Amino acid sequence: MSQRSAEPVREATTIPFDGAHVDALSAIWDLPGAVAAGAAAPRQAVLLAHGAGAPMDVPLLDATARALAAHGVPCLRFLYPYTERARREERRLPPDRAPVLMAAHRAAAAVLRARFPDARRVFGGKSMGGRMASLIAAEGDDVDALFFLGYPLHPAGKPERLRAEHFAAIELPALFLQGDRDALCDLALLDRELERWGGAATVHVERGADHGFDVRKKDGRTPDEVRTSVTATLLAWLGAAEPEGPVPGARSSG
Repeated sequence: MSQRSAEPVREATTIPFDGAHVDALSAIWDLPGAVAAGAAAPRQAVLLAHGAGAPMDVPLLDATARALAAHGVPCLRFLYPYTERARREERRLPPDRAPVLMAAHRAAAAVLRARFPDARRVFGGKSMGGRMASLIAAEGDDVDALFFLGYPLHPAGKPERLRAEHFAAIELPALFLQGDRDALCDLALLDRELERWGGAATVHVERGADHGFDVRKKDGRTPDEVRTSVTATLLAWLGAAEPEGPVPGARSSG
């Protein structure tokens, strides 16, 4: 893995977007210090998308972006159009339709690619954001690997409504970070559906964590401990994936 940077840099930016209600999307770069200074080129870069009910700066995504930058991996986060509009208008809005979400995702990916054209591109996301990344990958977009912070395999209480129809079309290495109390992902069903995944898939299960990676006091873990475990697993997986090519599929727990 790229060497750890002692002084990561955070930059606010905007992403142009031709939408019905917004013409730009707020975004955040978390950069290794050497990369921000132009003294080093990263071997890989991450595009990190938020979930349906929470924006790009929730603690889990913030911790993930900081950890990536501290270990030499630039990370770009962005708001989907409905979240951008909700912030501007100071109200809650439902998620956009998938075509709009995917268009915004692609606009952010273009910014990542323009800044780091030679880097290995890794798309990740929380819940809905991860699913959008997988749909883009299934359509053949320029992606090298995927990771999911709680893949929403099915709606809560409706395991028959699977969101895995595109798995066979994705020939990429992927990391699934899941909680064992996740109401949106029956782990046995995930194992079954991943038999159709076109690449190598790794599953890491966080003990006691729900869909948001929250834990109960009786589980004997704190949210910070869970986030640390999640980011450590992600960093290790990214290290195994460098410089190119799939990582072996596996199942682990934390």
